[in-house]
Amino acid sequence: MNRIENYAAVFSERIISGLPNFILAIVTLLAGIWLIKWFLGFIHRRFQRNTVDISLSEFLVSIIRVILYILLVISCASMIGIQTSSFVAVLASGGLAVGLALQGSLSNFAGGVLILLFKPFRVGHNISAANNVSGTVLKIDILYTTLKAGNGTTIYAPNGPLANAVINNTSDNEIRQAEYKISISFDTNIDSARKVILGVLESDGLILKDPKPVVLVSSLEDSAVVLLARAWAPNGNFWAVYYDNYQKIKEALEKNKIILSKKAEVYVMTNRVS
Repeated sequence: MNRIENYAAVFSERIISGLPNFILAIVTLLAGIWLIKWFLGFIHRRFQRNTVDISLSEFLVSIIRVILYILLVISCASMIGIQTSSFVAVLASGGLAVGLALQGSLSNFAGGVLILLFKPFRVGHNISAANNVSGTVLKIDILYTTLKAGNGTTIYAPNGPLANAVINNTSDNEIRQAEYKISISFDTNIDSARKVILGVLESDGLILKDPKPVVLVSSLEDSAVVLLARAWAPNGNFWAVYYDNYQKIKEALEKNKIILSKKAEVYVMTNRVS
């Protein structure tokens, strides 16, 4: 009986001695929850004010929320005498194991954060990357970017390689430049050929008057004089300009008896942007 009374006395003493720390832990927990909610709201408002992408802002807020609550629980547990060193060690080892298992996903996550933060492209932009990825951007997630290729197929590109690739964004500017390279015979009068090509370009209502279309001598080859024609068009009308004048230049040259070389080339460079 005396042993039970001793245990009860020790237990009561520990409760009484630990009561202030327990009350302090409860107060800290409640205050910490209020402060975390206020801080997360502040961060969220800052993201909205700086027009941070909604996908990125929501993900970052959720990550910050988890970290802050874990720190709060560890702090409150240490106040009431719970040993947290082993708990922290388990969390660290678990985080290391997960990180090693998800190296590729973490790389994609970092790439997604960079894409959403620096915005090298946006939804609706047409892009091509050095890793042979090209198409219209449909969606940008944290791990993958979804694109629709020109042939109608859907491409899911990992953000890690995409963020580190050289990206050609053909939708990021209001106007684009088309280049036409035409090889004409040495016997052809260069000024006559230039006037015909300029006439075609200047008569196209979709081509901008400023900057004006130009036709230059690009190079002299063994059997041809290579002319380079440049014209600017609004981005939304670029493909109409591309296809229409691709054909009209050749037809106009033939109509005006201008001889194309046997190795004549008429093509458009589509990778130039303003």
